[in-house]
Amino acid sequence: MNDSIITLRGYVGADPVVRTVGEVSVANFRMACTPRKLNRSTGEWSDGVTQWFTVSAWRQLGENVGRSLRKGDPVVVQGRLSARSYVNKDGLEVNTFEVEANVVGHDLNRGMTSLSRNPRTLAAVAAPAPAPREEDPERDPIADWRAPGSDPWEEKPATAADAEAPAETESTVAA
Repeated sequence: MNDSIITLRGYVGADPVVRTVGEVSVANFRMACTPRKLNRSTGEWSDGVTQWFTVSAWRQLGENVGRSLRKGDPVVVQGRLSARSYVNKDGLEVNTFEVEANVVGHDLNRGMTSLSRNPRTLAAVAAPAPAPREEDPERDPIADWRAPGSDPWEEKPATAADAEAPAETESTVAA
């Protein structure tokens, strides 16, 4: 794939509009990104040119965007960037940038938010729940994680014979 993936940080320009296309939900909203630059000689910040993007979020992400975002909210969006040009009603060629979002979230550098999980689907309800973990106040979860053989990325010997063989060192290899 030769997609252009981009991460944007800015503000929601208008309340998202959620609609249904076929049987799938899609939320669309405009996002404004204004770069700020520091003039080191004066120590003052100045705003650059505001860039506008149209963001589309599909399926569950789109429904969540419609329920969560409002005009003026600080957001971070990651998705596939595409450019489109058209001729407007005044006969001028206009270039627009659109992002098909994979990830949308509030920018926590600008404020706080809380998460409400989506309701479980029927398939998730039908699946057996994992066995509850016994809580032991004396148990150290970090020590459990570091126990021998518990690290999934730890190199393990291929056979039992390899485990019993002495490890090769530089001196034995060079000999």
